[in-house]
Amino acid sequence: MIQNPAKLDRRNFIRLASLGAMALQLPTFPAWAAGQKMGIVVHSYAARWQSKAGSSQFPGFRDAVDLLHHCHQIGAGGIQVTVRGWASDFAKKVRDEREKTGLYLEGSIELPKTEADVALFEEEVKLAREAGAAVLRCVSLGPRRYEALHSYREFLEFQERGLLALQLAEPVLRKNRVKLAVENHKDWRSEELVAILHQLDSEWIGVTLDFGNSIALLEDPIQTAQLLAPYVYSTHIKDMAVEPHEQGFLMSEVPLGEGILDLRKIAGVCQKFFPPVNFNLEMITRDPLLIPCLTTPYWSTFHNQVPARAMAHILEMVETHKTTLPRTSQLNGENLLALEEKNVRQSLAYSESTLSFNH
Repeated sequence: MIQNPAKLDRRNFIRLASLGAMALQLPTFPAWAAGQKMGIVVHSYAARWQSKAGSSQFPGFRDAVDLLHHCHQIGAGGIQVTVRGWASDFAKKVRDEREKTGLYLEGSIELPKTEADVALFEEEVKLAREAGAAVLRCVSLGPRRYEALHSYREFLEFQERGLLALQLAEPVLRKNRVKLAVENHKDWRSEELVAILHQLDSEWIGVTLDFGNSIALLEDPIQTAQLLAPYVYSTHIKDMAVEPHEQGFLMSEVPLGEGILDLRKIAGVCQKFFPPVNFNLEMITRDPLLIPCLTTPYWSTFHNQVPARAMAHILEMVETHKTTLPRTSQLNGENLLALEEKNVRQSLAYSESTLSFNH
């Protein structure tokens, strides 16, 4: 059984309370080290990654080496990329390219579901470490909670599977001295993820704080950051825009600076708790996502855990900041690739000019 975060022991309660108080006192800007550069999540190139479109201007990235080379060319500081399917000789190629370009590397890895998966998980952890990754990002549930799960019982079953997977992973991480960062991937609400981390009680397992995902679960982005930043090992930095919809609302990633998130404040909270944290751009160029919070099925996994004021706050935010979101499904392949590249480069430029990143 997962611990209820409201029933944490006294020691953990005091720790959380003190960390929360610190977060509330933080400045609204991060004191980034001179020369720090924002990295790129592979999903920012969802259209271009392993694309067979045959574009001469935007050729597909075959693998992590191609992605490293391109991100170095455009002035990024590093990459976060999947390590699935790597061989030892390829890990060495990634390491060589990383060292040549001076970029950092974070991996993205799948959790072991059963004991039978642990050997493959450990092999991938070792290959990622050999290539130079000290942090690996993962998710507990691939699809979105309100789309994949249809009852509170199904959520509890997912929760137990998620805890088991992390328990299987932890000894491997500890042995190889690699940190695992669980993303708030529209699956866990923040207090649920904190409860999991407290039950694990491991210095090797923390959080990938996605700046915008938890809006889909009716969380205020600043409150999400204040809850999760004490455990942060990695990030997905993004900006979000919203549009009303009869079933709830739509939301989209937009280039940094064009959305509604207080990027400087969220980033500052992250760096306060984990100064070496990397800020990895996840600018996914796609159609808006529907958050159907005004429909009955959306609520089937929450079991009265979300206060009405939380939904009221998010819907008020949507109404206050409503805009017409960009659509991409009408674009042909070349135009989509061009827009994707434009969005990434525009966000990099914003990180330099406004967020104090130095390219």
